[in-house]
Amino acid sequence: MKAVVLDAPGVLRHGEVPEPQPFGDRPVLVRVGAVGVCGSDLLRVGHGTAYHYPLVLGHEFSAVVEQVPAGSRLRPGDRVAVFPLLPNPADPLTEIGEPALGSGYDYFGSRRDGGLQERLWVPERNLIAVPATMPLLHAAMVEPAAVALHAVRKLAVPAAGSALVIGAGPIGALAAQWLRLLGWSRVLVADVDPRKRELMSDLGFETIDAGDPTAGTVAQVLARTGRGVDAAVEASGLPATLLQTIEATAPRGQVLILGDLKGDVTIPRTLISSLIRRELTVYGTWNSTIAPAGRSEWDMVVDAVASGRIAVEPLISHAAPLEQAPELFAELLGRRQWSNKVLFAVGAEARAEAETRSGAADLAGAR
Repeated sequence: MKAVVLDAPGVLRHGEVPEPQPFGDRPVLVRVGAVGVCGSDLLRVGHGTAYHYPLVLGHEFSAVVEQVPAGSRLRPGDRVAVFPLLPNPADPLTEIGEPALGSGYDYFGSRRDGGLQERLWVPERNLIAVPATMPLLHAAMVEPAAVALHAVRKLAVPAAGSALVIGAGPIGALAAQWLRLLGWSRVLVADVDPRKRELMSDLGFETIDAGDPTAGTVAQVLARTGRGVDAAVEASGLPATLLQTIEATAPRGQVLILGDLKGDVTIPRTLISSLIRRELTVYGTWNSTIAPAGRSEWDMVVDAVASGRIAVEPLISHAAPLEQAPELFAELLGRRQWSNKVLFAVGAEARAEAETRSGAADLAGAR
C-alpha cells in the first residue's frame, strides 16, 4: 500500500510500505480518509523532532471502517474520526479518563506510524463515529477542534465576558469559535496575517492587527475594552504573545496557554508583580478526552461540526492528494506558499471531496 514516510529529518518519501498489522484491544481495520497537518508535523519534518525514523506522520485523521471485530458497535462503511492517543492501561490516570495526563501512552503519527498511509489498524475505543453525511475532510478536523474545546472549557465564563485569542491559525480560529459558542459575549482575535484576520472577520469576529506598527496588540485591546479582557488565549506559540496575553487581561481574569511555545520566555519581574496584584489565573492545556463515551469532548465536537455551529471548511487552505505530501511539506517549510489548514486526501472518498471543493487550493497556489 502507499504511504508517505519520514525516513530522516527533511526526507519525506511517497512509496510502498508493508500492510499494517493488528494490535491492541479489539482492533479495527480502517481506510484512511483525510489527514491534517499540525505544526508539530512540520517540526518533525523540518527540525528533526521525531521520536524515531522511519515514521509515517499524521495524528489528525478521519477514516472509513473496513473490518471490525465480533460484536462491534461499528460496521464496515462507517465514517469515523480517530483519537490518536493510545492509553497506557497501567497508568492510574487512564482509569479516570485522563490518559493524556499520564505516562507511557502511545500516539499515532508520533510514537507509532500514523495516518499518512492508505490503511491502518486502530483499537475500537479510539474510533468516534461521525454522520455518514460528514465529509471526511471535515472529520479530519475533529481532532484539532477537540484540542481547542478541551482548552477553552477550562475557562469560567463570566456574565458579559470578553475574550482575546492571539493567533488566528486553525487552533486559534477553532478556539475563538468555541468561546463564542460557550457563551463569551465578545471575542477578539489578533494576528499579523491579513488573510487570517479577513477569514475571522468573515466568521463574525472582531479582529486586531497584531502587526500594526503604530499600536501593539495590548494597546489596541486596552483601547477597545478599557480595562482588558476577562480571558486571553495564547494560540501562536511565541514568547512575545504569551507576555501579551498576560498584559491584556483584566483584574481577576484568566490566561490560557494553548500554543506550544517555540522558544524560552522570560517574564519580567514587573509583569509577575502585576499578574499577582491583578489576581490572574493561568491555565495550561494539553490534548483532549474521549471519556465518557457518548458524552465526551469529541462527541460534542462531532455534533457541532455536523450542525455547522463550528465552521471548519473556511479554515482549510489545501486539500491535496497524498502523493503531493513531500513537495507540499517542502513548500510549507520554505514558506514559499501561504497556508492555513493543510489536509491530505488519502482515500478515494476524500480525494473526490477535495476535487469538488469550491476554491480548493493545491500546489498551483493557495487562495
